[in-house]
Amino acid sequence: MPFFNRLASSAALALVLLAAAGCDPQRISELEEGLSTEVDVRDRFGPPDQVWEEGNGSRTLEYNRQPAGQRNYMITIGPDGKMSALRQVLTPENFARIQAGMGMDEVRRRLGKPAKVTPYALSGETHYDWRFLEPPNTAMLFTVVTDRSLRVLRTQTTPDMASPDHNGPR
Repeated sequence: MPFFNRLASSAALALVLLAAAGCDPQRISELEEGLSTEVDVRDRFGPPDQVWEEGNGSRTLEYNRQPAGQRNYMITIGPDGKMSALRQVLTPENFARIQAGMGMDEVRRRLGKPAKVTPYALSGETHYDWRFLEPPNTAMLFTVVTDRSLRVLRTQTTPDMASPDHNGPR
């Protein structure tokens, strides 16, 4: 019976996360760059998953929608306390900026928390996966492969075969 309880709890959590992600367009439409404050952002999105301090006195709030969602938001609050940028960072353009030799800490800072991390002990590699939508609506995975020192070896983009949105054979 404990297995079924865990399964039911996991399913309930997934539904809550999907419902929250579905509200994002409404929340975003209620915010305006240069006018909305950090309080406004937190009222709509809740507490951030991570707060990144910037060198110029601004802060970036990370709102992660992984593993169930296909977006991650970075919302920058300027030194004046006003929202200066709201970006969905899981895009092919951002993925193209991830280069071999880059540290995983920088990748994490650019893309947010991954949906899944898979270490491979024999090869010494670790695969970090982010689920995203390739325009207009193709479910995809972006994978960063690192070595033992957490430096990027390579990246790859593949169809997200596990996505409920996948439109091909499983």
